[in-house]
Amino acid sequence: MSTEQQGAEQQGTERLAPGALVDGPAVALEHEPVPAEQSVAGAPTTAYLPLDVSAGGEIGIWEMSRGTMRDTEVDEVFVVLSGDATVEFVEPAREAIVLAPGSVVRLEAGMQTIWTVREPLRKVFIER
Repeated sequence: MSTEQQGAEQQGTERLAPGALVDGPAVALEHEPVPAEQSVAGAPTTAYLPLDVSAGGEIGIWEMSRGTMRDTEVDEVFVVLSGDATVEFVEPAREAIVLAPGSVVRLEAGMQTIWTVREPLRKVFIER
């Protein structure tokens, strides 16, 4: 289960009020350690803020501190708000990508990845 899914389970079903404003790059997020089985290097932490969680999927803000972790992805599209990282694709094998503010990426459910974050990475994601 992804860190994003765990956050949604902890938060329950939530929706950002219509017309409400969230300062994505600056909103405070509460970090938790990455589970030991996912941590590869350093002591990475992640944080999650749901903006919309419904039967149709999730929209939220996710952040990872410096360090390296492995993950199993969900179907999502995300936009990087801040940070510097590399994502390696283990399965299926693909060329690694470098993330920077403005990067837009699509991931498929089941992809096995390794995230190496050099500067805290914050993204807005849409999962369906």
